[in-house]
Amino acid sequence: MTGHTVTDTPHDHPAAARGTAGVPASARRRVLSGVAVIVTGLVCALAWGLGAHAGDAVLRLSAVGDGSPILQIRVPGRQAGLVLGAVITLLGAWQLARGFSRRAMRAVSAVVVGCFVLAFLCWAGTGQPGTPVSVFGLLQQSIFAAIPLILGALAGILCERSGVINVAIEGQMLTGAFTAALAATMAQHAGAGIVLALLAGGLMGLLLAVFAIRYAVNQIVLGVVLNLFALGLTSFGFDLLMQRDPDAYNNPSVLAPLKIPLLGDIPLLGPLLFDANILVYITYVLIIGVQVSLFHTRWGLRTRAVGEHPKAADSVGVKVRATRYRNVILGGLVAGLGGAFLSIGAVGAFGAGMSNGKGFIALAAVIFGRWSPRGAVGAALLFGFADALQTLSSAITMPVTIPSAFLSMLPYLVTFLAVAGLVGHVRAPAAGGVPYMKG
Repeated sequence: MTGHTVTDTPHDHPAAARGTAGVPASARRRVLSGVAVIVTGLVCALAWGLGAHAGDAVLRLSAVGDGSPILQIRVPGRQAGLVLGAVITLLGAWQLARGFSRRAMRAVSAVVVGCFVLAFLCWAGTGQPGTPVSVFGLLQQSIFAAIPLILGALAGILCERSGVINVAIEGQMLTGAFTAALAATMAQHAGAGIVLALLAGGLMGLLLAVFAIRYAVNQIVLGVVLNLFALGLTSFGFDLLMQRDPDAYNNPSVLAPLKIPLLGDIPLLGPLLFDANILVYITYVLIIGVQVSLFHTRWGLRTRAVGEHPKAADSVGVKVRATRYRNVILGGLVAGLGGAFLSIGAVGAFGAGMSNGKGFIALAAVIFGRWSPRGAVGAALLFGFADALQTLSSAITMPVTIPSAFLSMLPYLVTFLAVAGLVGHVRAPAAGGVPYMKG
């Protein structure tokens, strides 16, 4: 494309990102982030360190019952919390005094989160001395919980990079979950459920595309309406068919795990990543495919151009509306696949409203990941980890009883904090939510 300049995000220009990576953050942000890290370190030392019971925490690092040796380590809980809290505090003091570069601060943030979580696990492990805390199970559940969020986030990126805001991810996932369970049960084949879940999500994407692109309906309002429509439609179908005769309409078999030879035998990583059902492997392919296609192909360049400056794209021959139609329908297909994972990929049945806000968390992952597949995957894993952490916390005896209501809201609290407080200033595609009317 020549003759016009299309403005992209830093992810679109690696050279530009490299040029600013070594520049320290502003003084104000440096002070605020330094104080935040120091406070985190103090909380870690006081709550997870001094608040731990005497004795060792046992952390299990391998699966149980797969024939492999059980790997677990003993860590003095109180000392671990104090040391990890001190490490976090020192990092915060350095940020406050000297400041890390932006690139280094990303690594520091990861270290801070890792130390804080590890200290929490050591603290939790002292609640019932001798009882192992399954770190492997926590990681496995995190990936499991993140898969539908990743698929929903990819759906949002496909739409929003072309200029259409997709608030209807929740409804697309819910429709896909319902259709997958119904079709898999009636056909007695999980493959039929996957295919029809794709089609159902794609149909919801088509509805979004028609009203948003052709009729220029407000995209935020439209997304909310489609979510309510999907909720009503699936609840009606659930009451009419599935509740009355679950054996005939809501009894699909759960997708069985498929272990990849050689890769599945890698210690720790093999059971985590390469012993899962087919939808997980499809998700891996989609992550790589969307990342590469969006930033390294002509299709991706045109998609980003349409989302940033549709008039400039139109002037050089890019079909703006056709591009948006295609991307929104593709997004619906991917979200429908995420819905299939919720029913036949995880639970083995459909429940009314079973998406339970996951579409909105996926939308938050899009923002947190700065409209990049790679970043959205990281955000989805963070939110999935919060979900898994609340499950683990409710299953073990901790030094202090945490109310179950607080644990159940933990994934949403982490989502809120990430979007409201940790992201900072992010820039969405410039033409996002703006209908394009060719003059």
